[in-house]
Amino acid sequence: MKILTSILLILAAAAAQAQAHLDVQTTVHKQEVIVNEAGESETRLVPADVVVPGESVFYTITFTNVSDEPADNVVITNPIAADLMYVDGSAFGPGMEIEFSIDGGATFAPAAELNVTEDGDVRKATAADFTHVRWVMQNDLAAGAQGTARFAAVLE
Repeated sequence: MKILTSILLILAAAAAQAQAHLDVQTTVHKQEVIVNEAGESETRLVPADVVVPGESVFYTITFTNVSDEPADNVVITNPIAADLMYVDGSAFGPGMEIEFSIDGGATFAPAAELNVTEDGDVRKATAADFTHVRWVMQNDLAAGAQGTARFAAVLE
């Protein structure tokens, strides 16, 4: 049975192109269903210490501008580990354009613009084809300000 620990998941941590201005932290969680004192089921996010095939993990990338100046051209890139498949439509980031790569991070484009060629046939890329997620901030990140990006993936 394939089991992936959070240490391996975090190896696919986000990279920030404006590294000198940003402190970037990545956390990986999974959903856990518990029964509360009233006997009702509740879903909560817990650290993804152990993940088994078929489980979803949720990456949250938090970045803070630690400089005294606004950070411009902020781009956050997160690879999707080979054993994970991106959950279609799960990426979000307020004030950011979201792009994907299907070629190991060499090029990026919005999901709708990506095509894959297989055996000479061209088809639209699907979530299973994505190798990286990239968030491009549309505005400067003020000094001391924080941003968040998130996506989900399933362990295959």
